[in-house]
Order: sequence, then structure tokens, then C-alpha cells
Amino acid sequence: MAFTGPGILVFMTEPLRMSTLFLRTMRNDPADEDVDSAKLLVRAGFIKKEAPGIFTWLPLGLRVLNKIEAIVREEMNAAGSQEVHLPALLPKDPYEATHRWEEYGDDMFKLKDRHGAPYLLAPTHEEMFTLLAKSYFNSYKDLPVVLYQIQTKYRDEARPRAGLIRGREFIMEDSYSFTMDQTGLKQEYQRQRDAFERVYQRVGVKYVIVKSFSGPMGGSASEEFQSPLPIGEDTFALSPAGKAWNVEVLTTPRPQAIDASATPAAAKVNVGSARTIDQMLTYANKSLPRSDGRQWAASDILKNVALTILHPADQDHDNKPWREVIVVGIPGDREIDLKRVAAAFPPCDVEEASEEDLKKHPELVVGYIGPKACGPNARTGEKEHDSHVVRYFLDAHIAQGSQWYTGADEKGMDYVHLVAGRDFQSDGTLEALQVREGDMSPDGSGPLSFQRGVEIGQVFQLGLKYTKALNFTVLDQNGKPSTPWMGSYGIGVSRTLACIAEFHHDEKGLCWPMSVAPAQVHVMTMGKNAQAAQEAEKLVHQLSDAGIEVLFDDRTKVSAGVKFKDAELIGVPLEIVVGRDFVSNGTVEIRQREAGTSQSVAADQALTTVQSLITSMMPRVEDRLKR
Repeated sequence: MAFTGPGILVFMTEPLRMSTLFLRTMRNDPADEDVDSAKLLVRAGFIKKEAPGIFTWLPLGLRVLNKIEAIVREEMNAAGSQEVHLPALLPKDPYEATHRWEEYGDDMFKLKDRHGAPYLLAPTHEEMFTLLAKSYFNSYKDLPVVLYQIQTKYRDEARPRAGLIRGREFIMEDSYSFTMDQTGLKQEYQRQRDAFERVYQRVGVKYVIVKSFSGPMGGSASEEFQSPLPIGEDTFALSPAGKAWNVEVLTTPRPQAIDASATPAAAKVNVGSARTIDQMLTYANKSLPRSDGRQWAASDILKNVALTILHPADQDHDNKPWREVIVVGIPGDREIDLKRVAAAFPPCDVEEASEEDLKKHPELVVGYIGPKACGPNARTGEKEHDSHVVRYFLDAHIAQGSQWYTGADEKGMDYVHLVAGRDFQSDGTLEALQVREGDMSPDGSGPLSFQRGVEIGQVFQLGLKYTKALNFTVLDQNGKPSTPWMGSYGIGVSRTLACIAEFHHDEKGLCWPMSVAPAQVHVMTMGKNAQAAQEAEKLVHQLSDAGIEVLFDDRTKVSAGVKFKDAELIGVPLEIVVGRDFVSNGTVEIRQREAGTSQSVAADQALTTVQSLITSMMPRVEDRLKR
């Protein structure tokens, strides 16, 4: 059993010997990797790339992966979860029942067996865990329960990148809670959330908890664990008070209504061929001088953007996917964020309206689209309940009573002094804009700032989506059928490993935290002195007998320079050099890889020094999260 400090037990056998270890290091970066973690993990012999987004785990990489999994298991078990293992090859029917067979789109690997039956390679397992619980539980006495697994998942990424961070095959821990009510769900959610924090603190990866969008998973609440890294594909917003949001769920403080009683009546003006924002401003500043004396600005223009919602198949549309055109009004100095708009229409995707889409709505005059040809403004009289009228939405920044220069739904014509709430209405408010530095934070504490991040985990309050869809009920205390409440919680294990490597490296190579390193001590014998070689062997056995994990560079035909370069590349946290100093004065050098410090100690004190250093170098869990 290895000596690893409080909370981690690793069973050990013999030390790893570089002379026989299945390992080949590389001096140059691989040409097809684009981030530091992938370059170093390949160069140091931890992983081998087989295809875009697909990697083989080599002995050193597998040791790190196994340690992360051991920490995950310890924290999941301590949180009351029970481990199972489900298949990755799954039937279509459960995913069809929850509509995710279609909703996942091209990201899902779909295939057929020799009999033509449809299957998928699981990207996630909500449906199968629900059916598993349904098979075994039929009473409130069976709940609450939390089940989890650590397993390989599959997603057909369009552009695999960043090594292990965005792969097509990846390793994930996913937990699922089943409770009788929403109160129980919230309790399990917090318990799992706390366990995730302990995991990330123990493995030595930085994280920020970010309020997020549930996406195709569904549910009422969700948070992401984002590792703040500039290589991340996600962007999250931070308030001065320290709260964080994914931009897809960021809400805008509602602007105060403006008194429009003195605003002139709306007027149509002939702007000729002025269609773009710049053309409209040029025309207005030349031909429509403002009463307040200032120049017209893009922020005075209400830009109406035609979008298409891509709805999944439903019974009202012959069980076929269908397209709905909507129009969204935004300030002319801002751009639209399609992902933020899509967050308002789950599980649909949203894209710009195509030429074919617009041909079906001749009332939307391209270049002159205004708010009066759609939404409540077009549903008057006999059209009041006309479902063919295009829905009209306003971005949350648009204040009631604000006046606008905007399209008049006729070629060559625009409106000035068109007032929101007075002259036109909307079907609702959307968070439609690309968020930018300086926007007010939802908590009102000040302007937002932004960071890039890599999502390493996410927790969901799924509610009843999957249990209802799959007809999972248990008998309550009154003997009546009741639908359990469900939560889902996932840690990207292989992605977390990559993020650890991103945080813990330098220009020479990897610098693993003690809790997850492939070994705790890297012993190197230098030179050809037989006495030094014997002492190194002796020290290796002492360390191993004490339960310390040792990587021993016992290669006899390799120079000291190569040994040092390999040690720096591999990144074991402690290095012991046995060489000339031992021959001359009986000391060995102990180096701390990440700190870059070293000390000379008597050879007979090396063991106790290393034990003390290992304990001190273990990542700590915050007091509020200790079990």
C-alpha cells in the first residue's frame, strides 16, 4: 500500500524501472497537436494519438488516469453513491422516448447491427440509469438512491481538438440521483456538488462554478465546473461580487421604462436604398437632423434580425422536423448571439433565416424589416389568432418607452420616433445579444468581465423529464404512484487530466501534483560509479518498502543530460539524484520539480525527508468541504 498522505490509498508492487518501462519520450512537439497538454502528454509517453480525438493510454498515462478515478470513486462513495457499470453500446428506443435520438443530432454515433436494429454509442446515460432504477425500485422505501459509473463515452465531434480536451472518445464519471420530491433532489444536488469540489481540489486543478444552460440534458437548474484556461472553448462571465455565469444563461437587469409622453408621433421617411446600419446613419445625419443636436448613432437604430428555429419532429407537423421564422429586435450597435437565443427555445437550434425561409414570408422586406409586420402588431382583427404571423421578440436591453429609428416593412421606407410599448409590442423578451465587457452583471454588483474556460464537470437538477418520459413510478406513503425526481452529475475524467497538465507544466515539461503523479519519486543514478549505483538501488528499495511509488532511471548507457531531460519532461514531483556528491560526502540531491528547488541531505535521511515532503505536497481540501 503506497504512502500518499491522508485520504489516498494506492496498492503498489515493484518500482518502475526505466530500463524496462514501455516508454519512448520525444524531444520535439508533435506537429498535429495544438495545446501544451496534448504536446507534452504525447512527448512524455503518456498517450499516443491513433486518430483525431482518439488516443491510446500508455503505462504512465494510465497510472495518472487511475489515480484520478480512485479519487473520484472515494469521493462518490463518501457521498453515498453506489458504483455500477452500464454498456456503452445502447438500443435506440430509450433515447427515442426522450426525443434525444433526434435532439443530439450529428454528435451522436449511430449504427445498426447485422439485423438492421438501430443502436448508438452512448454520449451520456440518463435514459439507461432511469430504466435501471425503474427495474429495481417500486416503493418510496427504496429512495433516495444515487448510482454512478466511470466509463468511456462517445461523441462525433465535428472538429476534435486540444488533445484530450475535445475528443471523440473520452472517459467520464456520471452520477444519477433518484428522490421522492424536489427537496430531496436539491439535497442530493448539493451533496454531489460538494463532492465534485473535493475531487477538483484533491487532483490540483483550478475551477470556477458557473451557472449554466441545461441544453439537451433538460432540467430546471444546472452549474458547470469551468477550469479557467485561455485554450477553452467556453466563455463565462464574472461579476465583481465573484459570481459566474455561462453567457448562454446570463440575464440582463431590466432597464427602467422611459417616459415617452413628449416623444413625437412615429413618422415614415423615405430612405431610398439605405439598408445597412452605416447607410441608415449616413442618410439620417444628412437628412434628419436630431432635435437634441447630436449625431445619430448605431445605438439609436432598432435592428430586426430574421432567425429560424429548427424544431424537432412532433405530431403537429407529421412527425417531421420543421422550421419557424422569428424576428428579434436588438440595438443597432450590438450583434446577436445565436446560442443565447437558442437557450430560450430548448431543445431547438437557431440559425439565421435563409433565403428560402424568407420567401415564405414576403411581409418581411429584407433590409427594411420592422416590428409592425410581425408579432402582436400584425395580429389584429381577423389575424388576431393567425399562427402564420411571424413571432416578434425584443432583446432584454430594449426599454419600454424607448424610441427608435427602424424599418417600416416597405422597400425604401423606415420609421423614426417609433416607441416600444406605444407603437409596437412584442411576443416576449429574449437574451439575444453577444455579451461584452462592461455589461451590467445580473447581481447588480458592477460591470462584467470574461474568462475562457474548459468545462470539466456539470451538475443538473433534471427533475421529472426522464422519469416521466420512461414511465418510472414508485408507490408513495399513501400507496399511490409517484414519479421520482432525478439529478445528473458528470465529471470529465480524461478532460480533467488534460487540464491538470495545462496548469502544471513549464517550458521543460510536465509538473504533476503529488496526488495524481505517475510516481511520487523519480530516482536517478548518475555516472558509472558502482558505489553510487548500489546506493541508488538501496534507496529505491527503502522507498518502495515504505509504500512510496518510485520511478527509477536505472539505464546504464544513457547520459546524465538525457536522464535529466526525461525527468523534467515526465514531471514526477520529487527527484532524487545519486551521483558524485554521494561518493564524495555521502549526500543525495532531492529536487522539487514544480517549485524548482533542491536540497542536499545525507543518504540515510533521504527516506524521512521524502515522506515529509510527500505529505506537505498533497493538495488540500477547503475546511468547508471536509467530510
